[in-house]
Amino acid sequence: MSDIGLFYVGAVLIINGIMLLGAMTARAAAPLNLFVGAMQVITPTVMVMTANDDPAVVFAASGLYLFGFTYLWVGINALADLSATGLGWFSLFVAVAAIGFAERTWAAGGRVFAVIWVLWALLWLLFFLLLGLGRTHLARFTGAIAVGEGIATAAVPAWLSLTGAFVDSGSAALALAVAAAVGLIVLYLRLGRTPQRVDRTSARRQPVSRSVSWSAARRSGRPAAAPPARTEPDRP
Repeated sequence: MSDIGLFYVGAVLIINGIMLLGAMTARAAAPLNLFVGAMQVITPTVMVMTANDDPAVVFAASGLYLFGFTYLWVGINALADLSATGLGWFSLFVAVAAIGFAERTWAAGGRVFAVIWVLWALLWLLFFLLLGLGRTHLARFTGAIAVGEGIATAAVPAWLSLTGAFVDSGSAALALAVAAAVGLIVLYLRLGRTPQRVDRTSARRQPVSRSVSWSAARRSGRPAAAPPARTEPDRP
């Protein structure tokens, strides 16, 4: 993905994280998800159409669709008030695929983005647990991780690359991995272990698959449906 695209992926991850933290409704986050999702589908399509059968270009484009479909699904879910379960299971597919892209990136000599792909795999795995399996107590933890990854794995690397300051090295990758591990542990201890209070009256009225939403997941109230993520090759 271009550095411009990666920069706005950072923006949408931050917005979706704020939504999961309960500070924004899913409908309020929908427009940016649709804008970035459309960009993440149009860009790889153009890449494939102009690749001249170059397998490296086609491979790079293939990863972008994972994130483009995610963000479009988030926006559509929010506006149409759909169940998030399907998006949750798709997030599992994205998480597994991201590990493959991490391995290929490492094999090609990319160090920082190999770590970033692993971190994206972890984030989309959290989306699966939250949306696909209904683990609503992970909503605030997932939201905080989305905000952190939006900054550290998308917005900042894109900005550094746009300004010519990005450095890909083993030491930079190690620093990112250590910082991410520490952040994950701290956030999990603060946000990830406490089950959220459930509105049992509302839960009886709605199927489980519709009771998990991005804007209200931590309250298990009326669904609004969407991630990062409802939550993002070159780089998502």
